[in-house]
Amino acid sequence: MKKYLLLVCLVATSVYAVAQQWAKKYDRVDACNCGLALVKKDGKFGFVTEQGKIMVPLIYDDAIAFSEDKAAVLLNGKWGFVDKNGNEFIKPQYHEVYSFHEGLAVVTKGENFGFIDSTGNMVIPMNFTNARSFSDGVAPVCNKKGLWGYIDKNGKEIIAFRFQYAATFSENVGRVMIDSKWYAIDKDGKFIKEE
Repeated sequence: MKKYLLLVCLVATSVYAVAQQWAKKYDRVDACNCGLALVKKDGKFGFVTEQGKIMVPLIYDDAIAFSEDKAAVLLNGKWGFVDKNGNEFIKPQYHEVYSFHEGLAVVTKGENFGFIDSTGNMVIPMNFTNARSFSDGVAPVCNKKGLWGYIDKNGKEIIAFRFQYAATFSENVGRVMIDSKWYAIDKDGKFIKEE
């Protein structure tokens, strides 16, 4: 048993030592996410495996960690998405993007926000002045009057636009602001008491 434990410790130590060696090559190393670490060198970003193998080349001006096996990358002032093999499956073309959540990502060109799917298809048109990611099947969005409400994945309004601000749902509870005060609501838009 002691020999087995010693062997496990030696292997773990050697893996850690190898990781430390490649990590020294970079100006910045973020924690591994989905088996890949976000790295930066000479102002450029990419992703490497835990063993230091480059999977997404360090050619990007910025990057956001992987979510749902997709990472947002910035190239020449435009955002797009890459997969774990470094393939740009959505070419950089957006002014701003959020990570994929529940199969959709918030994107914007100019001043309007919409949602794309993992193939890059615009599934909810850019009809909103602001938006947040989907959570619990709904997303908070802001209309042209500056009021927030919630939509479903088809873009259908499910909670009316009547809030100063609306945050993403968590465990079927949404947080909304009315007259600079925060309230909790359910998915029917009814106010609920928080426990």
